[in-house]
Amino acid sequence: MEKLKLNKNQYYDAIYRAAKKNDRKSFRKLFLRLHDRDQHEVFHLLYPEKKQMIANFLTPEEFSDLFEWMTIEDQEYVVNYFPKAFLAKLFNTMPTDDVVKFLKQSANIAQSYPLGLMNEKKRVRVEELLSYQLETAGSIMTKEFVSVNQNQTASEVIAFLRQVGNHAETVYYIYVLDNQADLVGVLSLRDLILSPEEEIMQNTMSRQIVSVPVDMDQEEVARVIQDYDLLAAPVVEDDNTMIGIVTVDDVMDILENEVTEDFRDIAAIRRSNKPKEEGALQKAKARTPWIVILIFLGMLNGGLISSFEETLESVVLLAAFIPVMMDTAGNVGTQSLAVSVRNLNVEKDEKQSLWKTIRKEFGAGILIGIAAAIVIFLIIAIFYQNVTLAFIVGFSLLFTISFSTVVGAVIPAIADKLHVDPAVASGPFITTINDALGLMLYFSIATSLIHVL
Repeated sequence: MEKLKLNKNQYYDAIYRAAKKNDRKSFRKLFLRLHDRDQHEVFHLLYPEKKQMIANFLTPEEFSDLFEWMTIEDQEYVVNYFPKAFLAKLFNTMPTDDVVKFLKQSANIAQSYPLGLMNEKKRVRVEELLSYQLETAGSIMTKEFVSVNQNQTASEVIAFLRQVGNHAETVYYIYVLDNQADLVGVLSLRDLILSPEEEIMQNTMSRQIVSVPVDMDQEEVARVIQDYDLLAAPVVEDDNTMIGIVTVDDVMDILENEVTEDFRDIAAIRRSNKPKEEGALQKAKARTPWIVILIFLGMLNGGLISSFEETLESVVLLAAFIPVMMDTAGNVGTQSLAVSVRNLNVEKDEKQSLWKTIRKEFGAGILIGIAAAIVIFLIIAIFYQNVTLAFIVGFSLLFTISFSTVVGAVIPAIADKLHVDPAVASGPFITTINDALGLMLYFSIATSLIHVL
């Protein structure tokens, strides 16, 4: 395996040569030694006509693991150009949740086409998952899990695992049900193996079950799995009937997507299902609305500067420190925004009151402001040899930083009360408001001390 890592390019070249020569035996020998992720990398780099040859080189069962690692673009290519018989076996082999994930993400493939290729049992399961509301536990769960009756013995369960294990998403947890299919316990694979052969599940299972409702939001599901350090969480109906599981790998995808969305929100960029496919026009459309709004808001700052024109004309050097005020206010506000938005998104028992958040942020702002004021005071006093100007800029910076932290903490809370996404509403406005606040404080202090300058 180390040799593969050290000679990755050469190894890939050998695979490409085998594909070019239509050498099925050599291709399989080299290709199947790779991890699924590396297999996808090889597939992605193949010429289109060579990609189609994969259907002759690999079985649908072998290809199903590779398909799960593919980008949506490569998956759509497979569905469009691979033989129907191959696709039928592929979709019937794949885990149900992965099939559903593909159908939901694909904008260019009609759902009826893959559904028509599946056998009835698979199609019913897929359609059931498609019927659940988006971004809920039901929409991301898989139906392939191992469940046993509470009266079965350990030896019976182990024999059962040997029969169905290959078709389950995970076998690390065995879920114990009663005669009404209600979830009554859970058993780890380790506990099962260590149990006496004739011990029934009712005596071995753990009754400390952590389950999630079928309509729970996917972010909350991810938090449950993260908080309880689970490999999978059982999904139950209102009557405690178990209908599926959500695995940790699905949760990791959700958390990654949510982080990406949060960054786009804070930057005031509209969300896109396929950011990689966006051209310059689509990217411009996503960003232009907020930029236009901020232009008008920015004109307020221009008006503020104009209203203090006499002060600037009297002491032109004041203009040199306008960028310092505006940039510092925006940066401090963004830091407070991050703290406030996080506080809104944590669990209720971890959430701080708004007043406590404001008090802490204001206290931090004062300390940061004092440090920044001392630094800017010394710089101006030494290099410009003007103690009064140093006092004005330093004092203004102290006030600006202190109040900017409060603005950064309050606006997300207000947006949340108005049922507006705090990240979307806060990011662009906080910078602009804090810019105006910094300028107002700066010029007000400077105007009051203009006679000294």
